[in-house]
Amino acid sequence: MDKETIIAVDGPAGAGKSTVSRELAKRLGYVYIDTGAMYRAITLKALRKKIDVKDEEPLIKLAAAADLTFVYDENQQDAPNRIYMDGEDVSEEIRTAKVSRCVSFVSAVSGVRKILTGKQRVLAQNGYVVMDGRDIGTTVLPRAGLKIYLTASLEERTKRRYEELTKKGQEANYEEVKKDLAWRDQFDSSREHSPLAQADDAVFVDTTDMTISEVVEKMAELHRGVAL
Repeated sequence: MDKETIIAVDGPAGAGKSTVSRELAKRLGYVYIDTGAMYRAITLKALRKKIDVKDEEPLIKLAAAADLTFVYDENQQDAPNRIYMDGEDVSEEIRTAKVSRCVSFVSAVSGVRKILTGKQRVLAQNGYVVMDGRDIGTTVLPRAGLKIYLTASLEERTKRRYEELTKKGQEANYEEVKKDLAWRDQFDSSREHSPLAQADDAVFVDTTDMTISEVVEKMAELHRGVAL
């Protein structure tokens, strides 16, 4: 495996990681892996089974037993990478506000992280991947050839997340979205296991005043520099 064919993208909630990482992967002909979707899927499963998202033991068992698969669907232009949990397409349901409010608790469980980190490394073992999350460059793929830390102001991230939710027909309150994002920033960056952090060798990119295409072009430019 050539480490130059592995791109790790980290950053806080609402920074646009999934959107630009997916577009970059498409441009490069790489596989896009949304690790956040994996944690969301486990969270959804816990909520369905009425398991307390702070009860570690049953969450670890859920993660160990879950069959998580990514499938590319070219007919889905907005989100062609679909995630299947135990054979069911849960790509839309994992994006609900309820899952968003609970996923940080699930992702903070070290046993869950250990299991999903293993699954993520297997997905990336052949290279040619763009993987995004919170701890990709620091923990999951520390030897990635290119590490990028994407962020944006809280106000801009709130705007993006609010528009994303309302576009999907979900009820959303702007101030509540902002409050939730601020809370997740603090929680994700201060958790004991694999906290959100910029890797020492990651390139910092502030997307506050950038369009999606500008961010993707910046990432592609960084990749070209690594590949030379």
